[in-house]
Amino acid sequence: MKLHALRYAASLAIVFALLGHVLNRYDVRFIDTLDALIYDTKVQLTMPRTVDSRIAILDIDEKSLAELGRWPWDRARMTTLADTLFTREGIALLAFDIVFAEPDASSGLAALNRLANGDLRDDPQFQRTLPGLAAQLDYDRRFADALEGRPVVLGYYFANQAQTSGAIPPPVLPARAFDPHPMTLFDWSSYGGNLPSLQKAARRGGFFNPVIDFDGSVRRVPLVTEYRGAVYEALSLAVVRVLLGSAPLSLAFDAPADASSTLSALTLRTPRGTLAIPVDANGAALVPYRGRQGSFPYYSVADVLAGRIAAGALRGKIVLLGTTAPGLVDQRTTPVGEVFPGVEVHANLIAGMLDGSIRSEPASAGVLQALVLAVAGLAMIFAWPWRVPARATLLTILLTGAVIAGDLALWRHGAWSQPVAALLLAIGALFVLNMSYAFFVESRTRRHITRLFGQYVPPELVEEMSRHPESYSMAGRRAELTVLFSDVLGFTAIAETLEPEALAELMNEYLGTMTAVMRDERGTLDKYIGDAIMGFWGAPVEDRDHARRAVSAALRMRAVLVDLNRAFAARGWPTLWAGIGVNTGPMTVGDMGSSVRKAYTVMGDAVNLAARLEGLTRHYRVEILVGEATRARTEEVVYREIDRVRVLGRATPVAVFEPLMTRAAWDSADPAEHDDLKQWHATLAHYRARQWAAASAKLAALVERHPGCGLFMVYRERIALLQATPLPDDWDGVHTFDTK
Repeated sequence: MKLHALRYAASLAIVFALLGHVLNRYDVRFIDTLDALIYDTKVQLTMPRTVDSRIAILDIDEKSLAELGRWPWDRARMTTLADTLFTREGIALLAFDIVFAEPDASSGLAALNRLANGDLRDDPQFQRTLPGLAAQLDYDRRFADALEGRPVVLGYYFANQAQTSGAIPPPVLPARAFDPHPMTLFDWSSYGGNLPSLQKAARRGGFFNPVIDFDGSVRRVPLVTEYRGAVYEALSLAVVRVLLGSAPLSLAFDAPADASSTLSALTLRTPRGTLAIPVDANGAALVPYRGRQGSFPYYSVADVLAGRIAAGALRGKIVLLGTTAPGLVDQRTTPVGEVFPGVEVHANLIAGMLDGSIRSEPASAGVLQALVLAVAGLAMIFAWPWRVPARATLLTILLTGAVIAGDLALWRHGAWSQPVAALLLAIGALFVLNMSYAFFVESRTRRHITRLFGQYVPPELVEEMSRHPESYSMAGRRAELTVLFSDVLGFTAIAETLEPEALAELMNEYLGTMTAVMRDERGTLDKYIGDAIMGFWGAPVEDRDHARRAVSAALRMRAVLVDLNRAFAARGWPTLWAGIGVNTGPMTVGDMGSSVRKAYTVMGDAVNLAARLEGLTRHYRVEILVGEATRARTEEVVYREIDRVRVLGRATPVAVFEPLMTRAAWDSADPAEHDDLKQWHATLAHYRARQWAAASAKLAALVERHPGCGLFMVYRERIALLQATPLPDDWDGVHTFDTK
């Protein structure tokens, strides 16, 4: 922790900074921009790109303006249009994405009324004719009559201006609709509505205010909003409610009524059940864009009035009257187009509500994102293998891919939208920070590693460690390793027969040869204890084959000692016989000692057992003994089981084995050796079953074939002793040693 305190502190600072943004403690515009870019990309990648023929857009386009004149057109033409749509075309519903805010003065009726009250007030014929003309020239009245009793929805807008104009429909929910929940809807101080007579004649009305995000794009539209404490509905929601028979509207919240619960959905009760429309806490819904402009069929108003569209093209359709003409300023920036007609935004919303394809943004999304960010961030800080750059890079790529794939899967198959920019930024920033840290400290750490471990491990391992110095430390740690002890039998007597110079030369050659074998098998030299050698495998460089390498080293040490003794004999030196003990298990490895002197060594019960096994080689008159844990991890070696023993300091008995050769060599060995091993294991089975006669018979056959085998002699003497000694009922065949 101390070594990497600066890296940990910087990494945690990044995570906590991003958590503050995710939990809305402050806003980071760059993250918002990245989230918006990701959201737009997901929309573009997954939008169906099909045309929804249920909804038609009646377009006040350039062609219509050229043929019918500049906008606004007189209400007589609008009356003709409404009658044409309902009577001739047979549409299901008509919604206006425009506002009829001012009276129509184009008919001249106002001038006639002035004449009637002025110069022609005494003209009887004029006065008799005027009422009939007024009925024809009151275009607003005629338009209202055309809307009356038909499924028509008028649009209007809210604003924050000083004055209001026109009329708006009654609220859909009263001021107390949110009690006792907090009101978080968008709030307005004014509105721009339609002429009262038109609004009264229409079935419903709805506002068409979008939510303009920080980058000017329209991704959400409020379906309900607040004005003077009451709740009003959007144009798209009003259309859907009319289609569903004026379905009653209610509010759904993400938790029981309390101070923290927020609006989560709008519900419409229909004869077929309840339709839930997901919204955020502000009452806004994500627009489920089907595709780029043209995802709904467009018809020019001029073509409809002139009868130039195919018969039945609009029959039974929802018709939205809007404009794509640039001069009429109803173009929006959206995720699917920088110039997108506002009327088609409403069409997408209506289709999404009818299909149930509007994605939700649950109030808990921020908390969930924060939780994922915290878990992933802490994992990368404390659990990522930064000391192995290749693995760290691979894991980071996999984590990034998992986040992206999971987000796309939830987007494609789920019902909600989750921003992931902060999480992706955390992954990227932590990767850059930690890899940079590793790069800048690498050269210093490499020199430090070489200085620390060069005296213990082979040069090639030091070189390997120096390539990834961040992965190695001399600090104590717990690990499963394999340890080897080797000791020369009768060394004291040998030393007394040689001159000091010859003894030193002999031991240097012996220790040098044995150490070379250990290093060649990637072992770590622990220490020399007089003529004894101690080494271990699996640290400081991790090695999953530590048990196999240690046993291989023991077999090679036994083999090279034969050649070494030939050379010693030629020089008149005595023959050496060495016992080797090998054991595998959990142990503590690290730099241990005092302030005066330290050594990189291993400690633990498994180490002590290896030392005991080396001592037992004298008793059993074999050269190598290994513990059962080592044997279980080296299936490529053929073993001869020696005994089950209880050594000094351990209450639990252990099985001990002698490695004979590799399995590849065993497969080509003399069949007599195979038979010897089979007969020996049968002897052990009879021995443990107290079948002394059978054990002695098989043992006698083995001794006859191998009269010089010390192991067979040990067991022959032991069986003879046991036959003459009464044994307890619980005798289990385990031999107990009371000394080291």
